[in-house]
Amino acid sequence: MPVPWFLLSLALGPSPMVLSLEKLMGPQDAARCSPGLSCHLWDGDMLCLPGSIVSAPGPVLVPTRLQTELVLRCHQETDCDLCVRVAVHLAVHVLPGHWEEPEDEEQFERAADPELEEPQNGSLQAQVVLSFQAYPTARCVLLEVQVPAALVQPGQSVGSVVFDCFEAALGAEVRIWSYTQPRYQKELNFTQQLPDCRGLEVRDSIQSCWALPWLNVSADGEDVHLVLDVSEKQRFGLSLYWNQAQNPTKPWWHRNLTGPQTITLNHTDLVPCLCIQVWPLEPDSVRTSICPFVNDHRAHRNLWRAVRLQLLPPRGWRLDAPCPLPAEATLCWQVPGWGSCQPLVPPLPRENVTVNKALEFPLLKGHPNLCIQVRSWEKLQLQECLWSDSLGPLKDDMLLVETRGPQDNRSLCALEPSGCTPLLSKASTRAARFGEQLLEDLQSGQCLQLWDDDLGALWACPMDKYIHQRWALVWLACLLFAAVLFLLLLLKKDQAKAAARGRPALLLYSAEDSAFERLVGALASALCQLPLRVVVDLWSRRELSAQGPLAWFHAQRLQTLQEGGVVVLLFSPGAVALCREWLQDGASVPRAHGPHDAFAASLSCVLPDFLQGRAPGRYIGAYFDSLLHPDAVPALFRAVPVLALPSQLPDFLRALQGPSAPRHRRLPDKAEQVSQALQPALNSCLQPPGTQRTGREMGPEAGDRT
Repeated sequence: MPVPWFLLSLALGPSPMVLSLEKLMGPQDAARCSPGLSCHLWDGDMLCLPGSIVSAPGPVLVPTRLQTELVLRCHQETDCDLCVRVAVHLAVHVLPGHWEEPEDEEQFERAADPELEEPQNGSLQAQVVLSFQAYPTARCVLLEVQVPAALVQPGQSVGSVVFDCFEAALGAEVRIWSYTQPRYQKELNFTQQLPDCRGLEVRDSIQSCWALPWLNVSADGEDVHLVLDVSEKQRFGLSLYWNQAQNPTKPWWHRNLTGPQTITLNHTDLVPCLCIQVWPLEPDSVRTSICPFVNDHRAHRNLWRAVRLQLLPPRGWRLDAPCPLPAEATLCWQVPGWGSCQPLVPPLPRENVTVNKALEFPLLKGHPNLCIQVRSWEKLQLQECLWSDSLGPLKDDMLLVETRGPQDNRSLCALEPSGCTPLLSKASTRAARFGEQLLEDLQSGQCLQLWDDDLGALWACPMDKYIHQRWALVWLACLLFAAVLFLLLLLKKDQAKAAARGRPALLLYSAEDSAFERLVGALASALCQLPLRVVVDLWSRRELSAQGPLAWFHAQRLQTLQEGGVVVLLFSPGAVALCREWLQDGASVPRAHGPHDAFAASLSCVLPDFLQGRAPGRYIGAYFDSLLHPDAVPALFRAVPVLALPSQLPDFLRALQGPSAPRHRRLPDKAEQVSQALQPALNSCLQPPGTQRTGREMGPEAGDRT
C-alpha cells in the first residue's frame, strides 16, 4: 500500500478549507452604498473611455480602494454562476488652495450641519465607472454617488458603493479598473485569480463542477502516484505541464484516458512548477489545474540539478531551467590551487537572472579562469567556468584590478585569496614580490584586458615566466622531507598499534572450585580494562579440550614471551599443594586435577625456568591475601615478585605493564577499580563452610597439605 504523502482533491466536496459563497437569486445587477450616501446604477453597460486627467475645480469624489468578494448568481438553486462583487471606497479630493477653512464658529457649525448649509455649498456628486475584464467577457458600468455636505472633509473617506456583480468563469484571471467621469486622477486597478472548483463549496451549485474527477497524489518509495478515482468508462483529459510565467504553457505529458487510472511518476521528474490539469472530455468543460509540488524539497533539489549554464558566443550566456527561480549571477576568478572562486563584485555588479533568456556579460574578452556563480537566497547553488571548454584549462594568471577615481587617479591591486593586494606593497605575497614586473608587463601590453569601464578595468597577466628552475630543488627537498616524515609516521604507527593492543599476560591458576574460578574470571575481566591482553584457560575451554592442557600451555607461553609479555602464577592453597607435590616427586609430572586444569600441566615447564634462573622478567607471582598466607608460597618462586591482592594491586599492575611502560598518574585509580571488581567474588570465596563452598584452612600450614 502506498504511504499517503498528501491528498489533493481536484473535485469538490465538503472541506474546512473551501469557501461557502452567498447566493444572489436573479440576473439583475444592483448597487448599494454605505449609510449617509445615496447611489444609483445606470441601466445597461457603457463604453469604457477613461479620457485624460483634468484638474479638479474644487472638492471632488475619487475612488481610493477596490475590494472584491465572490458570490453566486443563481437562476435556480442548483444552476449558479460565479460572480465578483466589487466595493469602491471613496474619499474627498481637493487640490491645494481650493479649500477654505471656516473662519469662525458659526461657519464651522454651518459646514457641519446640512440644514445650515447654503445651497451653493451642497452635497458632492460623482459618476464612478467600474471596468471589468475576464476573458472572454468585458463590461463597464456607471454608478452615480451623492455625498451630503456634512461628510465632505478634504482627504477623508466618505464611505463606499457596492456593485453586484460581474459574472466570471471558474479559474479565470479578472482585471478591474475604477475611475470617475471626468477623471481627476489615475484610475485604480485590481487583478485577481479566481479559484476553481477545488477551493469553493459549489459542487452542488455549479453544474460544470459536477463531473470533475477526484485526484489523489501519493508517494510509494521513489515513485509518485497520481490516482484518478472516477467512474468506469468516464473519459477525461489529463495534462502535466511546466508552469513557466515567461513562456506559453506547453504540455509535458498529455493523455485522454478512461477512468479509473493510476499514473506513476519517478521522483526525479518532480520540479516545483510541475502542474496537473484535468477535465472531463465534454463540450465547454471546466479545466482544473493544481501545482502540488511548489513547496516540495525534493522538487527544489531536482530543479537545481536540472539547471544548466550555457555560453552563447561571443559574450552571451543563458541559464536553462524548467522552472522560474529567484537567482543572482556574478562573475568570479578561479586560479589553480585556490580553494574558492574569488567574486568580482565589485567592480562588476550582481545581475538578476531570468531563466531561459539570453544575457550578456559586460566583458571585452573571455578567459578560462572566469567563472559564473549563481546564488539563490545568498546560497551558492551553481558554479561553472564556461570558457574553460573553448579556451583551455585554468591558467596561473594574475588578475589586476584597476580602480579609477576623480582627476584621473588610478590604483592597481592584484586579486589573491587574502584579498586585493596593492602591487607596490611590502606584503609577503606573490603579487607583492612580483609587483614591479607585473607593472612592466601591464605597461608593455603583455596583459589581456577583460573589462573596461569609467570606474575601472580588469587585466589578466600571465605568471608562467616567473617560475624559475630553483623551485625544482625546493620541490625535491619537500619530497625528501615528506619521505622521511612518512617513514617516521610508519614507525610511530607500529609503536602506537603495539601500545594500543597492550602487553600480553598469561594467567595460570589451579581450578579448585566454582567460587575460585569466578574470582579468577573477575580478575581477568578487570585486567582487560587496562592496556593488557589477558589469556586464561577459563576463556579457552574449547581450544584446551581440542589440544590438551600441556600443548595449549606450551603454545600460549611461547606466544606470550615472544611478544614481550608475562606469565602470572596465581597461587592458592591448591596451587601450592601441586607445586610441593611436583617438588617432592620431581621425576614425574603430577596428575592433572581435571581436563581443563592447565596449571598442573604447566608445572613441567614453569618449574624448570625457576630452577635454571630464567624466570625473572618472564614471571610474576600473586595470591589473594585473604585466602593464602604469604609464607605458604614455596621459596623457589620468590625469585620473582610475589604480590598480595588486593592490598598490593598498584605494584601488581605496574609489574604487569613492564618497566618500559610510561608511568601513569591514574594507576591508583585503576587499582581501586580492579579492587572493587574483585570484592564480590572474593566475598563469595570467604563464605563460611556449608554455604557455597567448603572451608579452607588459612595460615602457613595451609600450604603444607599434600
